[in-house]
Amino acid sequence: MTEKSLLLHICCAPCGTVPVKRLMPDYSVAGFFYNPNIYPQSEYLFRKKEFEDYLNGLGILSYSGTYDNDVWEEAVKAFQNEPEGGARCVICYRFRLRETAGMAKRLGINFFSTTLTLSPHKSADTINKIGIEIESESGVQFLGKNFKKDDGFKESCEMSQEMNMYRQNYCGCRYSLR
Repeated sequence: MTEKSLLLHICCAPCGTVPVKRLMPDYSVAGFFYNPNIYPQSEYLFRKKEFEDYLNGLGILSYSGTYDNDVWEEAVKAFQNEPEGGARCVICYRFRLRETAGMAKRLGINFFSTTLTLSPHKSADTINKIGIEIESESGVQFLGKNFKKDDGFKESCEMSQEMNMYRQNYCGCRYSLR
Protein backbone atom coordinates (compact mmCIF):
# COMPACT_ATOMS: atom_id res chain seq x y z
CA MET A 1 0.00 0.00 0.00
CA THR A 2 1.03 3.61 -0.45
CA GLU A 3 2.42 5.77 2.34
CA LYS A 4 -1.03 7.32 2.91
CA SER A 5 -3.12 4.16 2.77
CA LEU A 6 -6.27 3.98 4.85
CA LEU A 7 -8.60 1.15 5.78
CA LEU A 8 -12.07 2.57 6.17
CA HIS A 9 -14.51 0.64 8.33
CA ILE A 10 -17.80 0.90 6.45
CA CYS A 11 -21.00 0.04 8.27
CA CYS A 12 -23.14 0.12 5.10
CA ALA A 13 -22.86 1.38 1.53
CA PRO A 14 -24.93 4.56 2.02
CA CYS A 15 -22.76 5.61 4.97
CA GLY A 16 -19.68 4.93 2.86
CA THR A 17 -20.55 7.46 0.15
CA VAL A 18 -19.46 10.75 1.71
CA PRO A 19 -16.46 9.41 3.66
CA VAL A 20 -15.04 7.69 0.57
CA LYS A 21 -15.59 10.84 -1.50
CA ARG A 22 -13.88 13.01 1.11
CA LEU A 23 -10.94 10.68 1.79
CA MET A 24 -10.01 9.61 -1.75
CA PRO A 25 -8.17 12.81 -2.70
CA ASP A 26 -5.70 12.34 0.18
CA TYR A 27 -5.55 8.59 0.82
CA SER A 28 -5.39 5.30 -0.98
CA VAL A 29 -8.66 4.02 0.50
CA ALA A 30 -9.65 0.39 1.00
CA GLY A 31 -12.99 -0.55 2.54
CA PHE A 32 -13.58 -2.97 5.38
CA PHE A 33 -16.98 -4.47 6.15
CA TYR A 34 -16.90 -5.77 9.69
CA ASN A 35 -20.32 -5.59 11.28
CA PRO A 36 -21.09 -8.66 13.40
CA ASN A 37 -23.76 -6.62 15.15
CA ILE A 38 -26.10 -6.74 12.15
CA TYR A 39 -29.18 -8.87 12.70
CA PRO A 40 -30.57 -10.98 11.16
CA GLN A 41 -27.93 -12.63 9.00
CA SER A 42 -30.02 -12.02 5.87
CA GLU A 43 -29.79 -8.28 6.57
CA TYR A 44 -26.04 -8.63 7.10
CA LEU A 45 -25.61 -10.41 3.75
CA PHE A 46 -27.72 -7.79 1.96
CA ARG A 47 -25.70 -4.89 3.41
CA LYS A 48 -22.44 -6.68 2.64
CA LYS A 49 -23.44 -7.14 -1.01
CA GLU A 50 -24.36 -3.44 -1.28
CA PHE A 51 -20.95 -2.55 0.22
CA GLU A 52 -19.13 -4.80 -2.26
CA ASP A 53 -21.12 -3.52 -5.25
CA TYR A 54 -20.49 0.10 -4.29
CA LEU A 55 -16.72 -0.26 -3.79
CA ASN A 56 -16.28 -2.49 -6.83
CA GLY A 57 -18.05 0.15 -8.90
CA LEU A 58 -15.47 2.69 -7.72
CA GLY A 59 -12.53 0.32 -8.22
CA ILE A 60 -11.74 0.35 -4.50
CA LEU A 61 -10.38 -2.73 -2.74
CA SER A 62 -12.84 -4.23 -0.31
CA TYR A 63 -12.31 -6.60 2.57
CA SER A 64 -14.78 -8.30 4.86
CA GLY A 65 -14.42 -9.65 8.36
CA THR A 66 -16.10 -12.69 9.80
CA TYR A 67 -19.77 -12.57 10.68
CA ASP A 68 -19.36 -13.57 14.31
CA ASN A 69 -22.70 -12.41 15.67
CA ASP A 70 -22.57 -14.87 18.58
CA VAL A 71 -19.27 -13.37 19.79
CA TRP A 72 -20.69 -9.86 19.42
CA GLU A 73 -23.88 -10.84 21.30
CA GLU A 74 -21.78 -12.25 24.15
CA ALA A 75 -19.82 -8.96 24.36
CA VAL A 76 -22.97 -6.83 24.71
CA LYS A 77 -25.40 -9.17 26.49
CA ALA A 78 -25.21 -7.34 29.83
CA PHE A 79 -26.21 -4.12 28.04
CA GLN A 80 -29.09 -5.32 25.88
CA ASN A 81 -31.57 -3.01 27.63
CA GLU A 82 -29.43 0.09 27.19
CA PRO A 83 -30.88 2.85 25.02
CA GLU A 84 -29.42 3.58 21.59
CA GLY A 85 -26.15 5.46 22.02
CA GLY A 86 -25.56 3.96 25.47
CA ALA A 87 -22.98 1.52 26.82
CA ARG A 88 -23.92 -1.25 24.36
CA CYS A 89 -23.13 1.02 21.42
CA VAL A 90 -19.80 2.06 22.93
CA ILE A 91 -18.85 -1.63 23.23
CA CYS A 92 -19.96 -2.17 19.63
CA TYR A 93 -17.87 0.75 18.32
CA ARG A 94 -14.81 -0.56 20.15
CA PHE A 95 -15.45 -4.09 18.90
CA ARG A 96 -15.56 -3.01 15.25
CA LEU A 97 -12.75 -0.44 15.42
CA ARG A 98 -10.40 -2.88 17.13
CA GLU A 99 -10.95 -5.39 14.33
CA THR A 100 -10.47 -2.68 11.71
CA ALA A 101 -7.12 -1.66 13.22
CA GLY A 102 -6.06 -5.31 13.36
CA MET A 103 -6.97 -5.83 9.71
CA ALA A 104 -5.12 -2.65 8.70
CA LYS A 105 -2.03 -3.90 10.51
CA ARG A 106 -2.23 -7.33 8.82
CA LEU A 107 -2.59 -5.65 5.42
CA GLY A 108 0.24 -3.17 6.01
CA ILE A 109 -2.13 -0.19 5.88
CA ASN A 110 -0.98 2.62 8.14
CA PHE A 111 -4.27 4.49 8.84
CA PHE A 112 -7.77 3.39 9.80
CA SER A 113 -11.03 5.27 10.17
CA THR A 114 -14.77 4.62 10.25
CA THR A 115 -17.97 5.79 8.61
CA LEU A 116 -19.81 5.51 11.93
CA THR A 117 -19.35 9.24 12.56
CA LEU A 118 -21.61 10.07 9.60
CA SER A 119 -24.75 9.11 11.52
CA PRO A 120 -26.62 11.90 13.30
CA HIS A 121 -27.48 9.27 15.94
CA LYS A 122 -23.87 8.57 16.91
CA SER A 123 -21.38 10.68 18.85
CA ALA A 124 -18.34 11.41 16.71
CA ASP A 125 -16.46 12.49 19.85
CA THR A 126 -17.07 9.11 21.52
CA ILE A 127 -16.16 7.14 18.39
CA ASN A 128 -13.01 9.18 17.74
CA LYS A 129 -11.91 8.82 21.36
CA ILE A 130 -12.20 5.04 21.03
CA GLY A 131 -10.26 5.18 17.76
CA ILE A 132 -7.41 7.02 19.47
CA GLU A 133 -7.35 4.43 22.29
CA ILE A 134 -7.15 1.63 19.72
CA GLU A 135 -4.40 3.48 17.85
CA SER A 136 -2.23 3.30 20.97
CA GLU A 137 -3.02 -0.42 21.37
CA SER A 138 -2.48 -1.38 17.73
CA GLY A 139 0.21 0.96 16.46
CA VAL A 140 -1.99 1.83 13.46
CA GLN A 141 -2.76 5.53 13.18
CA PHE A 142 -6.42 6.47 13.60
CA LEU A 143 -7.84 9.20 11.41
CA GLY A 144 -10.59 10.79 13.49
CA LYS A 145 -13.27 12.52 11.47
CA ASN A 146 -16.78 13.78 11.94
CA PHE A 147 -18.28 12.96 8.56
CA LYS A 148 -21.68 14.43 9.47
CA LYS A 149 -20.12 17.92 9.39
CA ASP A 150 -20.77 20.12 6.37
CA ASP A 151 -24.10 18.35 5.74
CA GLY A 152 -22.37 14.98 5.34
CA PHE A 153 -25.40 12.95 6.36
CA LYS A 154 -27.72 14.92 4.09
CA GLU A 155 -25.28 14.52 1.20
CA SER A 156 -25.02 10.77 1.84
CA CYS A 157 -28.82 10.48 1.71
CA GLU A 158 -28.87 12.32 -1.61
CA MET A 159 -25.98 10.29 -3.06
CA SER A 160 -27.43 6.95 -1.98
CA GLN A 161 -30.83 7.89 -3.38
CA GLU A 162 -29.24 8.87 -6.72
CA MET A 163 -27.44 5.50 -6.81
CA ASN A 164 -30.62 3.64 -5.77
CA MET A 165 -28.90 2.15 -2.72
CA TYR A 166 -30.74 0.32 0.00
CA ARG A 167 -30.91 2.52 3.11
CA GLN A 168 -31.92 0.58 6.19
CA ASN A 169 -34.10 2.06 8.93
CA TYR A 170 -32.11 0.75 11.94
CA CYS A 171 -28.46 0.70 12.92
CA GLY A 172 -28.11 -3.03 12.62
CA CYS A 173 -28.33 -4.95 15.87
CA ARG A 174 -31.50 -6.61 17.05
CA TYR A 175 -31.71 -4.16 19.94
CA SER A 176 -31.82 -1.18 17.57
CA LEU A 177 -34.90 -2.73 15.92
CA ARG A 178 -36.93 -1.79 19.01
